[in-house]
Amino acid sequence: MYIKHLKKGINNEKSNRQSGSRGRALYDWLDSHHTFSFDTYYNPRRMNFGALRVLNDDRVEAGKGFGTHPHKNMEIISIPLKGKLKHGDSNKNSRTITIGDIQTMSTGTGIYHSEMNGSDTEPVEFLQIWVMPEKLNTPPAYQDYDIRPFLRKNELALIVSPDGDAPAKMLQQTWFSIGEIEAGKKIGYHMHQSHAGVYIFVIEGEVKVDDTVLSRRDGMGVYDTHSFELETLKDSHILLMEVPM
Repeated sequence: MYIKHLKKGINNEKSNRQSGSRGRALYDWLDSHHTFSFDTYYNPRRMNFGALRVLNDDRVEAGKGFGTHPHKNMEIISIPLKGKLKHGDSNKNSRTITIGDIQTMSTGTGIYHSEMNGSDTEPVEFLQIWVMPEKLNTPPAYQDYDIRPFLRKNELALIVSPDGDAPAKMLQQTWFSIGEIEAGKKIGYHMHQSHAGVYIFVIEGEVKVDDTVLSRRDGMGVYDTHSFELETLKDSHILLMEVPM
């Protein structure tokens, strides 16, 4: 098993695992931490993990947000962690999602969209994730899903897949799993395909993978293996993203 250390730091530099080593964009309306190169943060060693291109940890102030802008040929998933996220796009989709919901958008041949805070009084926090698609120039599409019926305590729930086995589908050979796991549990993970890697992102808590400890908002890529084990040292909320390498 090969573990690629990407704990909010510089690729394979074990001394850079602190949360502050991620890229950051800080404005009066937005506080965004970038695991990979994005916007004004550029690090040639942190461009992507396989097909996983963007993992942004965003906090948007009340009544603010990302105004209408274009995207093309990217699979985008948003996972709210706090508050309300309001989506609008040029395909006339308009939805507000919150904790327990996720949304996916295949931008394909091109789409304009906005992602705004759906509250005028409270901030919204969400993960913004981009995955490079398997095919280019597909018809743009948006969908949102309630994943709460699939969540089980101390289990990882499959929430995204390419084949309809999960609530959400993306146009790439990728599988996302999420779960809240109590301290002292061991969870095994088996890859769905060969030549894949899993990026582990600790939303909350503390876990250990192959003697490497990951804390809140830490991340790490694992690949060149068929399976691995994850141990929770504290009550943890964990997101796993399996993508082609």
